Amino acid sequence: MKISLSNRLLTTVAVLTAAGIGIPALGPAIGQDRPESLLPPGFGEPAPSAPQPSQPASPSQSAPSSGPSSGTPAPAPATAPSQPSGGTQALPAGDRVSGGEEQGEGAKPAEAEPPTAIEEYRFLQQYELPAFARRSLARVGASGPSSDGLGPDAFGRARGQFLETVMRRMDVPVASRWLSIGLRRALLSAVDTPRDVNGADFAAERAWLLIRMGEADAARALVQSVDIANYTPKMLQIAMQAALASGDPAMLCPMVVPAREALREPGWTLADAMCKSLNGEGREAGRIIDAATRRRQGSDRIDVLLAEKVVGVGSERRAVTIEWDDVERLTAWRYGLAMATGTDIPDGLIATAGPQLRYWRATSPMLSARARLPLAEAAAVQGVFSNAGLVGLYGEVEQEEEAGTAEVAIARDLRDAYVNPDPAPRVATLRRLWDEPRSTAGKRARLILTATAAARIDPDVRFAADAPDLIASMLSAGYDIPAMRWLGTADRGSDAWAMLMLADPAPRRMVGYGDFDAYRGNATERKAQMLFAGLAGLGRLDEGDVERLARGLEVSIDQGNAWTRAIEAAAARGEPGTVMVLAGTGMQTQSWQGVPPLALYHIVSALRRVGLEGYARMIAAEAVARL
Repeated sequence: MKISLSNRLLTTVAVLTAAGIGIPALGPAIGQDRPESLLPPGFGEPAPSAPQPSQPASPSQSAPSSGPSSGTPAPAPATAPSQPSGGTQALPAGDRVSGGEEQGEGAKPAEAEPPTAIEEYRFLQQYELPAFARRSLARVGASGPSSDGLGPDAFGRARGQFLETVMRRMDVPVASRWLSIGLRRALLSAVDTPRDVNGADFAAERAWLLIRMGEADAARALVQSVDIANYTPKMLQIAMQAALASGDPAMLCPMVVPAREALREPGWTLADAMCKSLNGEGREAGRIIDAATRRRQGSDRIDVLLAEKVVGVGSERRAVTIEWDDVERLTAWRYGLAMATGTDIPDGLIATAGPQLRYWRATSPMLSARARLPLAEAAAVQGVFSNAGLVGLYGEVEQEEEAGTAEVAIARDLRDAYVNPDPAPRVATLRRLWDEPRSTAGKRARLILTATAAARIDPDVRFAADAPDLIASMLSAGYDIPAMRWLGTADRGSDAWAMLMLADPAPRRMVGYGDFDAYRGNATERKAQMLFAGLAGLGRLDEGDVERLARGLEVSIDQGNAWTRAIEAAAARGEPGTVMVLAGTGMQTQSWQGVPPLALYHIVSALRRVGLEGYARMIAAEAVARL
C-alpha cells in the first residue's frame, strides 16, 4: 500500500513545534497511540485516579562501531508506586494492647489483622530483591555498547518528555528495513534517563514503540530490564502488552499485586485468576472467573473465556470451547491468550489487526516452522527477522516437512545456491528463487533469504544482468564489502552502480556530475532524486554539483521546517539515539514511494554525522533497491 508521507511530516512538524500534544482517538484494532488500545473493551480504561499512560548482519566494520497539529500538553510521567520503608508484618497481639486494664480480667488479646496482599508483596520485596541487587532507573536498557547497543549518552541533552511524545505519536512500521533495525537498536540500548522523566516511564514508551513495530521479544527484554518494584502505572500497562504480544500470560504473575493496587483494572483481575491457577490455587481462581463471567456478556465474554482457558491449564476446571463467530476484532488480549492456549484464530480476525501482529506471530515458538514461514518473510522485509533467522527457519522446514511440499523445494534450492561448486547453476538457482514470487514483497523477502548465498558469488561478466539483484540481496543483510567486489562488473549508470556508490564503505569515494548524469538518463526521475539525496547526505558530491543537481532535479535540500531543524540540531549535539528516533518520524509510511527526497537527505546526513554511517549507507542504498 502506497501512503504519502506529506501528511505524516505535517503532523510531525506540528508535534515538534508544539510544547506537547494530546492523545488522539484510538484505532479500530491494534492502535498506535496508547497501550489501552490493545486491550479488550473495558479492560484498558484506567481508574480515574490513574495516569494515562533477531539481529540482521551489520554493515562492514569499516564503519564506526555504532553501525549502520498542535494540541494539549502530554500527560506528566506516571510515578512509581510508593516503596515500603520497612517490614509490614503484623505485630504480635501482646505488643499491640496493654492487657487486662483495657480489656478486663481474663479478656483475650485482640487478634492482629492479617496483612493485605500489597503489604505481603512489599515485605517479600525486601528479601527477594535486596538493595545491592536493585537496578537504578538512572540508566535503563537491555543492551550496552558491548552487545550492539548505543552508548549511555545516546539521547544526550534531549528533553525526555519531547522524546516520549515523538515515540508515542510515531506511526509504525516505517518504510525502511534498515531504519527499523537501527531504531530497534536505539530503543533497546541501556541509556541514561533524561532528567525530566521517570526512568521506568521512559523505558515504557520505548517498549510501547517496539511492540507497535512488531518487536515483541525486544519489548519484553526492555520491560524486564526494570525491576518490578520500580514499575509505574504506565510501565505496568506496557508490561501487559509485552506479555500479550509474546503470548505469555505467566509473565504477568510477578506484577499482578502492584498492578491491581495501582490500576484497579478488570484485566488485572483476570490476570490474578490465571496466575493463581498456575500457582495451584485453582479454587480461588475459579471463583474470580465465575464472578467475571457474570459481569461480561455478549461478544466481550470471549475475553473471560480465554482467561478461563488459561485457568484450566493449572486446575481441574471444566474444558472451555472458544467460538469466534460473534467477535468482530482481534485485540492483543485475545491474541495473547489464544496463542498461550493453542487456540486457533480465524484468518478473518487476524486480518482486522495491523501488520505488527504478523510479526509477533513470526517470532512465536507456539507456531510450527511451516506456519511461521510466510509471516517470517513479511517480518524480514520489515527488519524484524534477519537473513540468518530466515535461512534457519527454512532449514527447520526441510527437516520436518514432507519432501514434496513447496517450502521444502525452496529450502533445497537455497541449499544448492550455497554448495554447488559451479557458479553458473548457483546464479540460475538464485534467479529462480527471486523470480518465483508474484508480489514485490515476496521478491524482497527472497532477496533477504539469499543474501549470504549471493555474497559467495564471485564477480563475473557472465552474470552482469543479475548484478542488481545480487547486490540488492547482499546489501539487505549488510554485506557491503562482498558487494563492492562487483564495482568493476556493474555498468556505469545502472541500478547496480548506484547502490554501490551509496553502500561503499570507503569514505573518500566521490561521484562526479557526469557519472550521475549517466544514471539519470537510465533511471526514473524518482530514483534519480533519491540517489541524489543519498549521495548528498553522505557527502559524496562536490558542493557545486549539489547545487546544480538540486535545481535540475527540483529537490530543495536546503528547505527547512521544524522536523529538519530538530534532526539537524540532534546531529550537531552528537545524539545518535535522538537522531534515530527523529529519523523514524521522517519515514512514517509503509512504502518508499511515500518518502520525500528531502527526508532521506536529512536522515542520511544526520546518521552519518553521529557515527551511524553504516546505517546511513544501507538506508540510502535501500531507497534505490526498493523503488
